[in-house]
Amino acid sequence: MSPRPRRLLAAGTGLAALAAVAACAPQPSPEVAVRTFLLDWQAGVYEGAANQTNGDVDEVAEALEQAHAQLDLASIRFSLGGLEREGDSATAKFDATADLGIGDPVWTYTGSIPLSRDDSGWTIDWSPAVIHPELGADERLAVSYDVPDRGQIFDRNEEPLVGQDKVTAFGVVPADMEDKEEGVGALADLLEEDPGPLLNRVRSAPPEEFQPLVLMRQGDVKTSVEKKAKQIPGVETRQLKMRLNPKMAKAVIGEVAGTAEHNVSSRVTTAYQAGDTVGLNGLQNAFQQRLAGTATTEIVTLDGTGKQTGVLETWPGTESGSLTTTLDAEVQQASEAALELLPGKGYLVALDARSGEILSAAGAPGSVDNDGALTSEYQPGEAFTIVSAAASLQSGAVSSDDTVPCDQQVKVGDQTFTNPNNNGLWGTPDLALDFTYTCTTAFAGLGEKVGADALETAAADFGIGGDWRLSVPTFNGEFASPDSAAETAAAMVGQGQVKVSPLSMALVAGSVAEGAWHPPRIIAEGEDPGTDEGAEVEGPRELDPSTVKELRAMMRSAVEVSAANANVGVIPVHGQSATAEQKVDGKKTAVQWFVGYQGGLAFAVVAEVDPAQQWDQYATTAAGSFLQQLPFDYVEKLAGGEQQGGDTDSGADSADSAADPGEAIGQ
Repeated sequence: MSPRPRRLLAAGTGLAALAAVAACAPQPSPEVAVRTFLLDWQAGVYEGAANQTNGDVDEVAEALEQAHAQLDLASIRFSLGGLEREGDSATAKFDATADLGIGDPVWTYTGSIPLSRDDSGWTIDWSPAVIHPELGADERLAVSYDVPDRGQIFDRNEEPLVGQDKVTAFGVVPADMEDKEEGVGALADLLEEDPGPLLNRVRSAPPEEFQPLVLMRQGDVKTSVEKKAKQIPGVETRQLKMRLNPKMAKAVIGEVAGTAEHNVSSRVTTAYQAGDTVGLNGLQNAFQQRLAGTATTEIVTLDGTGKQTGVLETWPGTESGSLTTTLDAEVQQASEAALELLPGKGYLVALDARSGEILSAAGAPGSVDNDGALTSEYQPGEAFTIVSAAASLQSGAVSSDDTVPCDQQVKVGDQTFTNPNNNGLWGTPDLALDFTYTCTTAFAGLGEKVGADALETAAADFGIGGDWRLSVPTFNGEFASPDSAAETAAAMVGQGQVKVSPLSMALVAGSVAEGAWHPPRIIAEGEDPGTDEGAEVEGPRELDPSTVKELRAMMRSAVEVSAANANVGVIPVHGQSATAEQKVDGKKTAVQWFVGYQGGLAFAVVAEVDPAQQWDQYATTAAGSFLQQLPFDYVEKLAGGEQQGGDTDSGADSADSAADPGEAIGQ
């Protein structure tokens, strides 16, 4: 039984009406003989069709059935053309429309049927040319595929991001397989694959050519499995090299398969030929057609030895193409190395603040299905004070040097807020000092004065919840407008209805560094216009220059005083750290953040930590490690030799003020 749906398409009214009364009786006219033959052939009633010919009924029926199987047709439909008659002979023309099946083209051609009349009536003069005019004696039909090699994915410096893998190809030589359905079924069962696409290819392939059906990485091939496969008549294995696994940024690049261990048939909804390479996720999936190209398909004729004797039809494929990303292999490697310091799960996203181009997106564990650097949903905690400080300044509620008390505890509405260290700041701390020490109570207490509208506007200015997207899945953040004073206070300190991803917070840092918010990109600009939609949906947005200057100073002070582990390099590091206790996958977790920038390099680090370990600054330490592992002068070169996000004098002044030991306690 064929795995493909067989669509028996209706013939024209005249064809059906005449054939209905013709049956197998000698035909009184050539029209009736031809129509009956074509209708039975179309319906798969091969013996009935053979009865309209002067050939051996069994041989003709077998030839018609084999032609259907050799092309692995989903359906075939005929329409009768003109008929020329001269005495006791006639020639009929017909048009054939052969559907080669899902994912394959439709073949149309014009055929010719010779007829003759004897005392019993009109019959078709049989030869293989009745099936197709160019099909000779002892020839058969086949479908040939020429599949292009899969294209490469590059970083911004043309460094290949996908490695060559040694692959074992399990395949068959169709001529050596007596029972194709049984043999292919046994191979599919052994490798836990869907037999459908495998059988489709074998049935329609040149019988003497090896057909690779299932690809497995050599390290995943068990000797016992390969041995059992070779015991199936007609099955062989061959060693190939193919681009399958990403070298780095696994979740972004994605994985390629055509392999049993990934059970492609259950994970890929689009049509594919057995042995094709299929991108399962990431950019490999998003740009599947471009990277894989399409096969050149040919209908060919073969002689009895399987040698090609002619080409009846060709459908040119498309060459595979490469893809250039905005990723930087050196930054990605530094990001992945920094995450090795974390006790568990974590992420690091780095980007070019000038353009929003993503330089790295790393996750721990670094598996192809861990795309949390772009998609994880977290509460940002006091890392969100970058946004709420901007709202406080822009709304006029407070200036950076206005006194804002930092008490140990504050109650707003029905909600009580407490500083993480359970202490406060003595004296008359101002907003800048509160930011430096991530004072929860100070920012929560400001909420009602700042107002929900101003806070929501600031969140939108920094792109949180904005209308931007990439070619791979992202979580753009979410800011639900507060309905009460308590909800506004919670939002000010990144709690409640505020959710962000590591990517969205890296964009926040980049906005301060550049003085403008840029939508992210992960495909190189101009590489394939319109394919990567990140920069087209929502354009760059300038931020208030005076607010940006104040934020830079506060973020510099925070690094010098509260996040010294991230204070690495000649160019000043600016940032904010935080810990937000929340449930992650149903488990209470301390989510640590460091959100910052150095020159034009903006980044966000997230570490999921056991609450009992939260006083160890894993995210901040990983941020410092990341900067240390970058190539020498990388940040300087990224900015073209010009320092970005400077205002270091202002930042230093703020740090000097914040570090006064008479001002702070419990830090």
